[in-house]
Amino acid sequence: MLYSPLLPVHITGGVLGILSGSAAMIYRKGSTRHALAGKFFVASMLVMAATAVYLAVLKHQSNNIGGGIFTFYLILTAWLTARRRDGEASRLDWLALLVPVVLGVLTWANGIRVVESGASSDHGVPVGMHFFMGSVMLLAAAGDVRMLVRGGVLGAKRIRRHLWRMCFGWFIATGSFFLGQQQAFPAFLRGSLVLLILGVLPLLLLIFWIFRLRFAKAYRMWGVRSAAGAD
Repeated sequence: MLYSPLLPVHITGGVLGILSGSAAMIYRKGSTRHALAGKFFVASMLVMAATAVYLAVLKHQSNNIGGGIFTFYLILTAWLTARRRDGEASRLDWLALLVPVVLGVLTWANGIRVVESGASSDHGVPVGMHFFMGSVMLLAAAGDVRMLVRGGVLGAKRIRRHLWRMCFGWFIATGSFFLGQQQAFPAFLRGSLVLLILGVLPLLLLIFWIFRLRFAKAYRMWGVRSAAGAD
């Protein structure tokens, strides 16, 4: 088994990313604690993703190379979205656009190759996961194009962009750990519903917050119309 001194760094970054991501979700959005947890999350996830790419290169694991690069891209662009003002973009965004475009095309092409070969998985990765991840990558690219054409994102759209990228990056970490590293858990937990829920929890929270943002906007608009009607 190939060992690298960066492996403990990678594991530590992943664990801290999962914990700080959980804290960021618990604390009230916009609070000091939420912001602090978010900073820890970004730093931990970037370290985890960067070391994942390095380790995957050493082990010639092309799927993990792409996953690490995409995670780094998601967290970085989510952080930039939160840091910027409404309607702000930069040349860096044009460069970042290449990441989901190239990875999305390659991931879909690899999934098609696996299907044509008659196999159901590629190095233990189900073929459906290739199409799922490839689609998410291309959707991220479409979001980048839309943002760049409009010269940035505003208001609720900026919040949604930040939220879904952070949550999906968090999901990659939880899925890799709770679902992909089940040998690290006691035998009675392996394959259990508990690990499945922990693995996909960020996706469930992402769906909840996206719907909450949409319904909150609709509720505010309804309140404004009701007040106007009362006048």
